Amino acid sequence: MHTRTAGAVPAPATGVGAPATTPSPARRRRPRRGGSHVVAHLVLGVGGLIMAFPFLWQIIMSLSTNAEVQSVTPVFWPAELQWENYVRVFQRLPFFDQLQTSVAVTVIRTLAQILFCTLAGYAFARMRFRGRGVLLALVLSILMVPSQVYLLSQYQLIQGFGLLDSLGGLVLPGLFSAFGTFLMRTAFLAMPAELEEAARLDGANPLQIFWRVMLPLATPTISVLAITTVLWSWNELLWPLVVTTFSDRMPLSAGLATLIGDRTTDYPVVMAASLLAMAPVLIMFILLQRRVIDGLASSGLK
Repeated sequence: MHTRTAGAVPAPATGVGAPATTPSPARRRRPRRGGSHVVAHLVLGVGGLIMAFPFLWQIIMSLSTNAEVQSVTPVFWPAELQWENYVRVFQRLPFFDQLQTSVAVTVIRTLAQILFCTLAGYAFARMRFRGRGVLLALVLSILMVPSQVYLLSQYQLIQGFGLLDSLGGLVLPGLFSAFGTFLMRTAFLAMPAELEEAARLDGANPLQIFWRVMLPLATPTISVLAITTVLWSWNELLWPLVVTTFSDRMPLSAGLATLIGDRTTDYPVVMAASLLAMAPVLIMFILLQRRVIDGLASSGLK
């Protein structure tokens, strides 16, 4: 007969269902690496400051005097803020007329490129027609030629149409772009062919397939096309200087160039005018920041 000694502690149970006495190595918490996050934030902060410094320096210059701007020893903060530099911009430029021209040129070009480039890109990507390869090669060859090469021929055409010093002369050469066609063709090529086949079996014609099936799927790439067209149209300088001579018919990009004198230049006024011209695009980017970043990321455009 076996007896159990009083106060004896029973041995722990073994086998299936026995509680674990020590945590497994996989369940052990890893030590937090707080120092690495601090270093990363510090590096990113310094990089952001370096990138934003030209913009901050431009703001400081716009509030300085011309003597402080041209001083050999850099003046990092003006002795007195010169807010009248912004008033002088409106005195020396027909600012609102030029702003209206820039907005009109940008909007018309952006809408036209979205229309024409999406149609051309879809045709080159999905349709089969005679001479498609040759025509596509001709369109893409435009990307290999600098725009200054055909500047004279474009000017002669605009002059022949009687569109000098007009909104039509500014807008006409930018209604279509080879880059936009190539971008949209790449987007449509990446879409599965089964979508078209399913729509075709449902009785949709090519235009309905393009408008209701393929075009909504290409929205991120269309956003990229719109962004690049807006920036290119707003900042274009050479063509407006060639086809316009009256300051009230120039866009802002060309109007800023007229502030640069042959002998002397009032740099604070130029900086103030540049900030005012930059403001609409900057505000648009702040309001549409998420859409801009998502569009660029989804299209792979750097």
